[in-house]
Amino acid sequence: MALPEMSCDEVNDADDPSPVITSSSSDHDMTTTSRHYFGDSTANSDSFCIAIIESMKEDYGLFVWPCSIVLAEYVWQQRLRFSGVSVVELGAGTSLPGLVAAKVGSDVTLTDDANKPEVLANMRRVSDLNNLSCNAMGLTWGLWDADIFSIHPKIILGADVLYDTSGFDDLFATVAFLLQNSPGSVFMTTYHNRSGHHLIEFLMAKWGLKCMKLIDGFSFMPSTKASGLSGNIQLAEIVLNS
Repeated sequence: MALPEMSCDEVNDADDPSPVITSSSSDHDMTTTSRHYFGDSTANSDSFCIAIIESMKEDYGLFVWPCSIVLAEYVWQQRLRFSGVSVVELGAGTSLPGLVAAKVGSDVTLTDDANKPEVLANMRRVSDLNNLSCNAMGLTWGLWDADIFSIHPKIILGADVLYDTSGFDDLFATVAFLLQNSPGSVFMTTYHNRSGHHLIEFLMAKWGLKCMKLIDGFSFMPSTKASGLSGNIQLAEIVLNS
């Protein structure tokens, strides 16, 4: 029998900033619930915790990857930019950055591949678990169904969405469409600095995009969080090249 999913408020030892994980005992529901803290609860009344349901099933991945932790921290530190604006997270998965955006006052739509119902269901579960009212919808990059025409984000989030070069073109096509659909908007993404860097530059130019900011993902991370991460993670803010 699986253990109940626990929100941050339902777990003791809330002042401990290290992630707390509870595991289910079911072979058919191999899940964990991790907690992620933002702000200093002893000095900042705005501090909060996000609980995330992660899956250990081998047929698909629902994990909180390092790029997601870095982007979520950036959202928290840039929270004044997120207050009261419309936000869409692409390839949301466990949705940590989007949930942080919702916590700081954004109207958030969480999206992932429309062909992954288990991921979409998990996005709804984590939104409910954290008492947030995020919209969850299927959005497959490069496909133009009715739903994509209905969203007008001011900020687009994407954590580790630049991992499979075969999907880069569809991703940038989708990003370019969303940016065009909402003038003045920005795409914030974190990614591991892999060998596909030149392809990224080529596709940005192809789809009329430019990078306005590129920083080391660890440059703004608190040491307590950075020590548990690895890799060469970059954060970029991308806009239309108008």
